[in-house]
Amino acid sequence: MKYIDSYYSRTKSVEANTASLAEHLSTEVCVIGGGLAGVSTALGLAERGTSAVLLEANQIGWGASGRNGGFVASGFSQDPLVLIDKLGLAHAQQLYTLTQEAYQLIQQRTKGVEAEIKSPIQGTVTASWFNDSRGLQDYIQTMNTKFGESFEFWSKEKINEMYLTSKYHCGYLEPDTSHFQSLNYALHSANMASNAGAKIFEQSPVTGIVGVNSDSARWKVSTPAGEVSANHIVFACSGYLESLQTKLSRATLPVATYVLLTEPLGTRLKTAIRAPYAVSDNRFSSNYYRVVGRDQLLWGGRVSMFHPSQTALKKIMLKDLLSVYPQLKDVKAEVAWGGYMGYARHKMPQLGQLRPGEWYCQGFGGHGMATTTMGGELIASAIANGDDTWRAFAPFGLDYVGKPFGPVIAQLAYWSYQIQDAIKSRLSA
Repeated sequence: MKYIDSYYSRTKSVEANTASLAEHLSTEVCVIGGGLAGVSTALGLAERGTSAVLLEANQIGWGASGRNGGFVASGFSQDPLVLIDKLGLAHAQQLYTLTQEAYQLIQQRTKGVEAEIKSPIQGTVTASWFNDSRGLQDYIQTMNTKFGESFEFWSKEKINEMYLTSKYHCGYLEPDTSHFQSLNYALHSANMASNAGAKIFEQSPVTGIVGVNSDSARWKVSTPAGEVSANHIVFACSGYLESLQTKLSRATLPVATYVLLTEPLGTRLKTAIRAPYAVSDNRFSSNYYRVVGRDQLLWGGRVSMFHPSQTALKKIMLKDLLSVYPQLKDVKAEVAWGGYMGYARHKMPQLGQLRPGEWYCQGFGGHGMATTTMGGELIASAIANGDDTWRAFAPFGLDYVGKPFGPVIAQLAYWSYQIQDAIKSRLSA
């Protein structure tokens, strides 16, 4: 299948040198899934001198990796303070540091191709929907002192000077973040993997997996026109896993989320936004957005089990935008799109082995640009070097997500969180 119509497919400038599998190959590792988790795993293996074949059913970055908000930052979907409560400070710091190292690795991997991938502006502002300046400053102090961040508190006066909306009470700047053309980055990473020796195939859906336990291979992975024999397989499909591996599928909740691209705004942009940073707010049902090109807004948000039409989705997302910036009334949408994120119940990545030689690298929904790189590195190092750092994620297992009723449960939970956000906002006003 071709890429969906989105800002990313419209501005794609990197091509992957791939074909579909039409032969029988033998390799040490077969990676299933061509999103950033799978590509990062294949790249990490190739860089460590381990042979790898990657199979993608559609195109590299076709799923969430090539249609997201493009925010690149340390951390997880789960709040670091929750990790401290669950694991203790030292363990939480260990996990958080792994994402910081992944962020730095991404910076290294984009050297020389910044113009095609990275926004020239760094930094993300988290805007507070709630009137709780003291609580926010306490959070910033914790992140700076315990996790080595350099968050900068913004008063109500400062944030309202930069973002002309009545919704924000205060906020903070995260300077060590980036904004990406994420599809270009996925394709660039795939090319890096190919150049390092990995073999990458698109339009090669997996039709069967058989454990053979022979002297030459543990697994045979079939596609419509080819086959791969491998000692290890890695599932890196996340929200698009479907029924390929039952145990992983039962632990993966595919949740739809949406993004809108406005028409060029010209001078109207300055009536709403006067700072160059990307923005998200601190509600559970948050909006996130950034300026792309010269004067267009990339606006994302919502979690849903529904699949609106293109026309309906434009209206829904524009309504969200105008609830924050009513001065942009009558702005038009160029395109809107959706896609699945793979969520775990605990909102943390799922990394590990089902049995010897059968690995998984999934569950990055909501905070995936850096964590997919982290996950790929950990699984690659485990296979190539026997590194057991991935075991630090053992407390976050394969919890059942309630299928087939999981999407309904998630939708009800999202609506309840929206109500809680509204009540909290009203009480803090």
